[in-house]
Amino acid sequence: MDELSGSESGLLVSVHIHQKIKPFLWFDGQAEEAAAHYVSIFDGSRIVTVQRYGDAGPGAPGSVMTVEFELAGQRFVALNGGPQFTFTEAVSFSIDCVDQEEVDRLWARLGEGGEEGPCGWLKDKFGLSWQVTPRRLIELLVDPDQAAAKRVMQAMMGMHKIDIQGLEDAYRG
Repeated sequence: MDELSGSESGLLVSVHIHQKIKPFLWFDGQAEEAAAHYVSIFDGSRIVTVQRYGDAGPGAPGSVMTVEFELAGQRFVALNGGPQFTFTEAVSFSIDCVDQEEVDRLWARLGEGGEEGPCGWLKDKFGLSWQVTPRRLIELLVDPDQAAAKRVMQAMMGMHKIDIQGLEDAYRG
């Protein structure tokens, strides 16, 4: 929980920010590195708290247990849980990108040391899956002109990183 304080006319104003549901990400010793990496990519992001293992374990006393971090207003928790579980494409994070510049920047940064996938999907260097999705793609896919929307879908299916101009070209036929 975060607490923001301020003073207006001598009165103390306190606001508690609480997010009911937070994605909880399991890492094998890279929770702090991953959180720092993600925070460096997204504007308006920060590390909120770092919690360390105590004498009760199961991690080494003093080592990082969890890192709570915020990416563009969304809270996440990264756990150093061990090698038992790894990420799969069954869970991914979709990023709403306003333009090609944002798509290009996020694709490059998240893809560093990772693996490109089809249709705007990629795995980062930690194995976490992301969908780098321009808003324009969604607009074109829900267009009432079903033939144009179908051409856009077919064009997207042939892409790795989404190319908005390529989608526009497919839309126009």
